[in-house]
Amino acid sequence: MPTSTTSFPSTAGPLVFITGASSGIGQALAARFARAGYRLALVARRTDEMHAWARTQGFDAARCQVYGADVADIDSIVAAGQATLASQGVPDVVIANAGISIGMDTADRADIDVMARTFATNNTGLAATFHPFVSAMTARGSGALVGIGSVAAIRGLPGHGAYCASKAAVVAYCESLRGELRGSGVSVVTVLPGYVDTPLTRQNRYSMPFLLSAEVFADRAFDAIRAGTSYRVIPWQMGVVAKLLRLLPNPLYDRVLAGRPRKHRQGERTSGT
Repeated sequence: MPTSTTSFPSTAGPLVFITGASSGIGQALAARFARAGYRLALVARRTDEMHAWARTQGFDAARCQVYGADVADIDSIVAAGQATLASQGVPDVVIANAGISIGMDTADRADIDVMARTFATNNTGLAATFHPFVSAMTARGSGALVGIGSVAAIRGLPGHGAYCASKAAVVAYCESLRGELRGSGVSVVTVLPGYVDTPLTRQNRYSMPFLLSAEVFADRAFDAIRAGTSYRVIPWQMGVVAKLLRLLPNPLYDRVLAGRPRKHRQGERTSGT
C-alpha cells in the first residue's frame, strides 16, 4: 500500500547499504541499484566473493565498498554500519536482506538451537542492521529502511516453524518501526518475496509457484522501494494465494498442507536469503 515517495539526495550519487549481498537476491538488488546510479555499501560474510563480483562489474572503490560482517553478531553488523557512515556517508537506502532458512523439528533438541540462530539472524540482525543509521537518517529527514520478509510470514508451514515465525516477526517489527518514524521523512518498506530462483532455493523439494528470477524480483523491489511502498508481496500472485490460505479454517488448512514436503533441516541442506 503506497505511502509517500522517498526523496533521495543526489550529491555524489545516492548510497545503498545491502546485507547478504554476496549472492541471490542481495546480489541482484546490488546490481539493480548500481544500474540506477547508486553507490554501493555491500555487506557479507564471504567478502572474497563480494570483491570478485565487484571487480567483474567494473566497480572501483569510489563506486562500491565491501564490509565483512555476520548479521547474527550484533557488534559485527553495527561496526559495518558505523564504518559505512565514516567512509561513505549516510545511506539513502538500507536493505536488511541477510537471512537464513532452515527446517526444524521441535522434538529435536538441536533444532531449538537452529531456531535461536534463525531469530538471531533474521530478526535481531535486521534491527542491528538498521540501528547505526536511524538517528542519522532522521536528522537528515530522508531515507528508506527496507526489511526483507517472506510470503511465508503470512501463514505457518509444517517443518518451517523457525523461518515462518522469524519472517512474521520481520513484518511486525517493520510495522512498529514505521509507526515510530512517522513524520520523520524516513520510510520503512517491508518486502515479502515469494519464490525467487537462486542456487539456494533450487534445493527445495516442494513446488514453487509463480517462481521469479532474482533479476525480475530485484526490478520490482526497486520500484517498491523508490515509491516508498510500506508493504509489498512480490509477485503479487503469491500475496493473493497467501491471503486466501490465511482465510481457510484451521482444519481445512491442515488438510491442504498434509503430506507437503518439509524444508531441509540442518545436516541435510540449508538455504539463506
